Amino acid sequence: MLGCGTATFTEPDDYRTNVPGAAIDLVLTGSEPLRARVTWINLRRLNLVRLEESVPRIAAISLAPALLFVSFPLSRHPQAIWNARPLQRGEMAFHSPGEHFHQRTCGVCRWGMASLTAGDFAAYSRALLGTRLASPAAMRILQPSSRATADFLRLHNQACRLVQTKPAMAAHPEVARALEQGLIHALIRCGGEDSLRGHESGGRQHAEIIGRFEQLLATEHDRPLPLPELCAALGVADRTLRTSCTQVLGMGPVKYARLRRLNLVRSTLLRADPRADNVGMVARKYGFTELGRFAAAYRAAFGEMPSATLRRTGFVATDAADFA
Repeated sequence: MLGCGTATFTEPDDYRTNVPGAAIDLVLTGSEPLRARVTWINLRRLNLVRLEESVPRIAAISLAPALLFVSFPLSRHPQAIWNARPLQRGEMAFHSPGEHFHQRTCGVCRWGMASLTAGDFAAYSRALLGTRLASPAAMRILQPSSRATADFLRLHNQACRLVQTKPAMAAHPEVARALEQGLIHALIRCGGEDSLRGHESGGRQHAEIIGRFEQLLATEHDRPLPLPELCAALGVADRTLRTSCTQVLGMGPVKYARLRRLNLVRSTLLRADPRADNVGMVARKYGFTELGRFAAAYRAAFGEMPSATLRRTGFVATDAADFA
């Protein structure tokens, strides 16, 4: 089914729920306001997404299980971290079906995804390479030749720019067919050239621990959890949890848990009714009982007082100047 679109968001909840093919939980790690742009195009077989973000954040990403995804950085600097692995422009992450992974950024970031069904991926690889490229059991880092990745990234950029500037042309059947043919050939070539050089992303133990850590925080978001209790619940040593959090999340477990609860407060305040809700009620819901310290921590995290957030509403914009 042909379709395409682009939109720019200023609130994390609006952004994270509008990324095609992925469920995303965001924890903002900088105090600047978010601006994020999503550009997507669904071709007959291939789906493309381009994502542009203005602030540092940690994302827990769950991919749709019915598709095989390749994700990749579009910026040279600063590098983004896929699980515990910095990915350079020209490298790709080949994901297992329905994979859950973390991605961390430290500033303005541009990255993309491409997806096919497993059946289409196998059929195209047999037709173009003479061999079937199997889906990985865990995230695999692809390192194709510079020419192969340059061709794919050029075509991906052309397709997304066409959506942003001339969407009617991008949706034209003949244009879409030509784009899809070139992109699929380039993508399969990247996977085929890498078949002997690709390797698992590493840090699988760290990723597994952080996955369980996130599940625990999702069920215990109404109170601060001390480190000994976290370690006991996860069945890991203090040093192991600290190391995994530092590698994947870029900070210690207690700091991340607190920042995650602050982000939950902000999300709730943005959806709240100022006439019926108040900051203290929402803060206490997520385990912040000392409201003075909470307000100071909130302002340090998001650059405004929680009462100001409660009075605001999110909106969708169209200006992409912050990504220049």
